[in-house]
Amino acid sequence: MDHSHHSLADDLERMLATQSSRRQSLRWLLASAAAVPLASCGGGSVDAGTTASSSSSTPASGSTTTATTGTCTVIPEETGGPYPGDGTNSNGNGVANALALSGIVRSDIRTSVAPGSATAAGIQTTLKLQIVNTGASCASAAGAAVYLWHCDRDGNYSMYASGLTNENYLRGVQEADATGTVTFTTIFPGCYSGRMPHIHFEVYPSLAKATSAANRVKTSQFTFPMATLNEAYATSAYSASSRNLATMSYATDNVFSDGTSLQMASVSGDPVNGYVVTLTIGVAL
Repeated sequence: MDHSHHSLADDLERMLATQSSRRQSLRWLLASAAAVPLASCGGGSVDAGTTASSSSSTPASGSTTTATTGTCTVIPEETGGPYPGDGTNSNGNGVANALALSGIVRSDIRTSVAPGSATAAGIQTTLKLQIVNTGASCASAAGAAVYLWHCDRDGNYSMYASGLTNENYLRGVQEADATGTVTFTTIFPGCYSGRMPHIHFEVYPSLAKATSAANRVKTSQFTFPMATLNEAYATSAYSASSRNLATMSYATDNVFSDGTSLQMASVSGDPVNGYVVTLTIGVAL
């Protein structure tokens, strides 16, 4: 697929990330210094590699690819990119704000809510993100809320791409349960030119405050192990992603080049039965 319409947006995202990259360097130094004393934190957190029991909508697990996740360190602040859909910028129809849509609080984000109706096709993927409060001995952040969004298998973002400005699939808000966990059913994101595959998210103190981007306490991104990317993109439906992935790496990515230890999710499953993605996210609440 031709991703030429991403060129300006990619440039914008690189420019947006430039200043944050400098700030992130300091954050990583501070995080490294704090890692040793924080390692003993355990107040109410759940192992990042532990997955809740499967339901009928959860893909079956096959081979497992694991990666290191952090539980007691604040995840780096990252750019929301040019496609946040949180009311902070506009598309061809005006202000793009998924947070104001009726029905946006949902677990299954594969199909748009009104005024859209399209469904994103791709490998079924279940995301299980546990939010922990680094300001409270890493206790589970029950009641926090997460707004999450990512591109479709062709590398397009709903609400912004040509022909998709009225669609809002692959966007949704969830309130954390008693263990601080939010769960989303989605599809595995594609890889477009200029960026390693990733998922964007914002953390809010509560569901009630997840109606305005002004209330967000963290904006960040996470990614996936190369073994999973290569496996997913070997399927015919993701052939364009395979070609794009071959031209880049974490080391050259404008967000992940300064490290992925706190942003690398653990993945189990396979392209046929689907994936389960888990990550523990440290946030100061």
